[in-house]
Amino acid sequence: MTQERKTLVRPAAAELLGRPLSPRSLIGSLLLGMRPPRMSGARLVEWCGLFGVAPGTARVALSRMLDRQELVASNGVYELAGRIRRRLPAQDWSLAPEPAEWDGTWLLGVVEAGARSPSERAALRDAGRQLRMVEVREGVLTRPQNLPRAAAPGEAWTQADAQCTWWTARPDAEGAAFAAGLFEKDAWAERAAMFVGHLDGSIANVRTGAGPAIADAFVVGAAALAHVRADPLLPAELCGPDWPGDALRVAYRNFQRAFSDAVREWFRNR
Repeated sequence: MTQERKTLVRPAAAELLGRPLSPRSLIGSLLLGMRPPRMSGARLVEWCGLFGVAPGTARVALSRMLDRQELVASNGVYELAGRIRRRLPAQDWSLAPEPAEWDGTWLLGVVEAGARSPSERAALRDAGRQLRMVEVREGVLTRPQNLPRAAAPGEAWTQADAQCTWWTARPDAEGAAFAAGLFEKDAWAERAAMFVGHLDGSIANVRTGAGPAIADAFVVGAAALAHVRADPLLPAELCGPDWPGDALRVAYRNFQRAFSDAVREWFRNR
């Protein structure tokens, strides 16, 4: 199965994502990009086959996602549910963010005293990432206070609220330099500019309708979307006028329209 996947998806495209695409990822990511997020089981099996996943393996993935309540099924049609479905509002917000006006304050989350299990620590790290916060030191999370709660899944806030006490603060350090060090914003911006080029190139490729081109584009799109969701969404005062976040979101939306059309046509011609 690994060899088939390498044949269908160029290594250069796979490397953008930085992780292997499991059948669960192929199904979940495809449905996350659809409105409404549902598709017949037969088509989902076909979709996984485009990436070298055997039909039996794809059906096992569907069954396991049903067991985890990540999907619901009716008359052979599968629809996202549960934890994966709850990602949709935050994902949509990431593609069309509406940050609040910034008053110069930073949100500070301080972990409450007491022993924490390894699973609790891991859950807070994951929540902090989804909240676009960085760890100043262990047990202290922060970011500029310019994002509404809708910017992150509710589960992330629930986990963070359970472990942290919240404060507002103003760092003594110069704001832009302080943010640059914490958020590694230059590295994010450089990679964002790279993804704009990849997305623009993928639009032309998917219009050929070829299966391998669609598979490659899917990987590029998944990696670009992950990068969009990692945008720290810093206030303009801290990231400057040339921040490429908006350019990346525009490129992704253009790509998503072309990709959706190509996938519909690919299924129609099967």
